[in-house]
Amino acid sequence: MAELKALETWAEDLLRKMQPVQRRRLLVDLARRLRTMNAQRMRAQNDPDGGAWVPRKPPGDNLRSKRQKLRQQARQGQPMFAKLRQQKHLKARAEGGAAVVTFAGRAERIARVHHFGETDAVNPGGPRYEYPARPLLGITDEDGRALRDMLMDHLQT
Repeated sequence: MAELKALETWAEDLLRKMQPVQRRRLLVDLARRLRTMNAQRMRAQNDPDGGAWVPRKPPGDNLRSKRQKLRQQARQGQPMFAKLRQQKHLKARAEGGAAVVTFAGRAERIARVHHFGETDAVNPGGPRYEYPARPLLGITDEDGRALRDMLMDHLQT
C-alpha cells in the first residue's frame, strides 16, 4: 500500500499538468480498470487480501416447501453477488480529480451490509440476519501495479 501512496503522489503532479479533458478521460479509464479487477475478484469470491469469502449459509429446515428447498440448494453452487458486480450497479467515474468505484442506488446499501458484515433484514419486514463480512471493493498490490502500468502507458503515448 505504501507503493500505492507513492504512485498517487507522483501521478498527482503529472495529472495537474494535463488538460482537464485528458485528465478526466485518464481517470475514467483507471476507474473502469479498477472496476473490472474488483468485479473479477467478486466473481472469484475473494476479498482484496486474497482470502476466500465465508460461504453461504446452508439452507435450513424451516423452508416451507420442497420447491423453496430445491431453489436454495441450486443457489449453493452459484457465485454470490452476480447482479451486484454488473456495470449497472458497480459504477466507475472520475470525481474531484480521483478515480472512483462505487455502488449505485439500492445496491450501495446491500453492498455496505455485506462488505462490513452488518445486520439487516433478509426480506423487507422479514427476519434479521447478521451477515459475515465479505469485503467487496479494495485495491491489492497487483491492482496498484496494473494501474501504474496503465498510467505509464498513457503518459508514453
